[in-house]
Amino acid sequence: MRKEVSAQTRHPVLIFWIIIGWVGFCLVPWYGVEDGFFRFEWLFDGYPFDADYAPAAFLLAQGEKLWLAPLLLPLVASLAVLTLRKSDPAYGTILILVGAIGFSILIAQGFGIGIRGFNFAWLKALFGDLGDRQFGMGYGALLLATSFLFLLTQGIAARGAVNGDVFVVSAIAGIIVVVSVFVFFPIAKMLIAAFITEEGGYSASIFTAKFIDDRIWGLGCLSGARCGVAWNSLFLAVVVGVVTTVLGLVFALVVTRSGFKYKRGLRALTVLPIITPPFVIGLALILLLGRSGAVTVFFADLFGVQPTRWFYGLPGLLIAQTLAFTPIAFLVMIGVVEGVSPSMEEAAQTLRADRWQTFRTVSLPLMRPGLANAFLLGFIESMADFGNPLVLGGNFNVLSTEIFFAIVGAQYDQGQAAVLAMVLLFFTLSAFYAQRVWLGKKSYTTVTGKGDAGVHPLMPKRLSIPVFAIAAIWGVFTIIVYLMIVYGSFVELWGVDNSLTFTHYITAFRVSYNEFGIQWIGSAWDSFWTTIYIAAAAAPLTAIVGLVTAYLLTRQNFAGKNAFEFGTMLSFAIPGTVIGVSYILAFNVPPIEITGTGIILIVSFIFRNMPVGVRAGIASMSQLDKSLDESSLTLGANSWQTFRKIILPLLRPAILAALVYSFVRAMTAISAVIFLVSAEYDMATSYIIGRVENNDYGLAIAYSTTLIFVMLAAVGLLQILVGRTKIGRRTQFEAGE
Repeated sequence: MRKEVSAQTRHPVLIFWIIIGWVGFCLVPWYGVEDGFFRFEWLFDGYPFDADYAPAAFLLAQGEKLWLAPLLLPLVASLAVLTLRKSDPAYGTILILVGAIGFSILIAQGFGIGIRGFNFAWLKALFGDLGDRQFGMGYGALLLATSFLFLLTQGIAARGAVNGDVFVVSAIAGIIVVVSVFVFFPIAKMLIAAFITEEGGYSASIFTAKFIDDRIWGLGCLSGARCGVAWNSLFLAVVVGVVTTVLGLVFALVVTRSGFKYKRGLRALTVLPIITPPFVIGLALILLLGRSGAVTVFFADLFGVQPTRWFYGLPGLLIAQTLAFTPIAFLVMIGVVEGVSPSMEEAAQTLRADRWQTFRTVSLPLMRPGLANAFLLGFIESMADFGNPLVLGGNFNVLSTEIFFAIVGAQYDQGQAAVLAMVLLFFTLSAFYAQRVWLGKKSYTTVTGKGDAGVHPLMPKRLSIPVFAIAAIWGVFTIIVYLMIVYGSFVELWGVDNSLTFTHYITAFRVSYNEFGIQWIGSAWDSFWTTIYIAAAAAPLTAIVGLVTAYLLTRQNFAGKNAFEFGTMLSFAIPGTVIGVSYILAFNVPPIEITGTGIILIVSFIFRNMPVGVRAGIASMSQLDKSLDESSLTLGANSWQTFRKIILPLLRPAILAALVYSFVRAMTAISAVIFLVSAEYDMATSYIIGRVENNDYGLAIAYSTTLIFVMLAAVGLLQILVGRTKIGRRTQFEAGE
């Protein structure tokens, strides 16, 4: 009998999270370690009695930070659950109470006490002056908060939520919490400024006056004047979304549905713009198409006319953004186009449909999830783009640059910036709705558990001719732009002294060797290694969060699913400038005080780039039949095992898209980075911008060129590590075609 009870009351996962909670409370420094937790210098610098490094238990033992004492109650109560069976109704109830109470106490003491004591007057009136202050929470608080969260989800699952699936409930709760902390919380801090008056109060009339401003909604362009920034941004985003989706589909068809021999080269060419700092593309385009650009001057001389500034404004922005964001559409579309089942196309041809009819009535409709997601990403990227409008915008003002100048310009109007951000969110939400309406509730499943050894048919001739023409023109244009970038990195002084030199590379990346070993003495090395470290840390975390979120959205039904999806995409819709400023406002003071650290950079990249993993995962998972999951569950696997062993191996294109995009965006991000870098954590883009501001274009281009080659190598390595999805299909070569 004892053995039977012991087996029934054994809770290995529960025990693990309880241990994590006690470790966080009793062994790990409660507050943030200023010199870096993972350097472990704190272990030899007064730990555990020094207040700077002491765990919560030691702080209480010394009579300090007494507001931490209530956390002991839910911790002790969690031990009582170990004596209960999972079938006992009290099991789930106690876990829910322990997790909810513990998490609530943490939040209450975190926001109730600040750097000057109590944050609220009613707390001071109730308890008097505190005489102490709050510091930024550290890894001890993080471990305990995580323990309380997952004890809560264990209890919710035990009460039957989502069929009692612990993995699904925990994943949903985990995503909700991290998105709330690192997306909603900082954005809310920023948006509150829209209602703040000059006296520090709140007023709806102030918000209304700023919202209906003619500079936002004006339609002067209909009478020859300028339109408001909202209409400018909307028009540009729609056009860019359509054009990038078409180009992404074009390149995906060339790679998957043609006999083109240089597909690997084409893949590399389409990815090039995404691994390039956007302002570098802007500079190269100015050299080609600006008033003194090579192409502009050539045609001006040819036709005997004066060169103009035609490129600055809408034309330049459209070209630059299309060049920059087409790779995103391609990365989404390539997995979707490859995933269309050849057996369906072969069935249509068996019924005497020609290749054009097959493509138009079978293949293209099955690509609708990819088309919709590619458009949505292109639309949002255009809305949130900051670098290109800053360099090429001219008199064509858009929301992102207006937000930037409202924050850092002479006006310094956070309220105006917040209003502009809300307008941008409205457009993004509208794009979400339009996408869902277009997709409807139709099924796009093409990959099932059955064998499929078919071969994708080649494109019909009436389609292949324009597809190859468009791909060739855009490919040649991309090559020319990059040749200009590489050439500029070797020029002594652009426009003045065009002699070739290695000076810029030597200045940035000089290396010497002496008795102390290798010395990285080039001026760019510090920012280079920091950027590699931050990007390498952010990329896998971004992919994990993104793909788990996609799994929940496509495979699970739960209350608030639509709001959950919107929340996961919110950070992508906010310009990087707003993300940077809102992070400073939210995380420069307790309870989460991470400004100036590498953590804030990693976190900003994770939640800024996560939506790409989400959309790529959704597009690919929409084609996986749910019978695959059901078969695995029927054979005794749980949801976690099914996700890890069945779903993930079939999502390699989506995994690659998430890893590649998150890594290169972390390497090339500009707008948020400007606000979040510090002397210790300087990123490559902030260093390059500093060189541009000092008119040292040669060094800036040389550094950017180096980053391009580094990221090309990283993309190739990621593709080798991730591999390709194998679903039992023959290739054109194997079929003898």
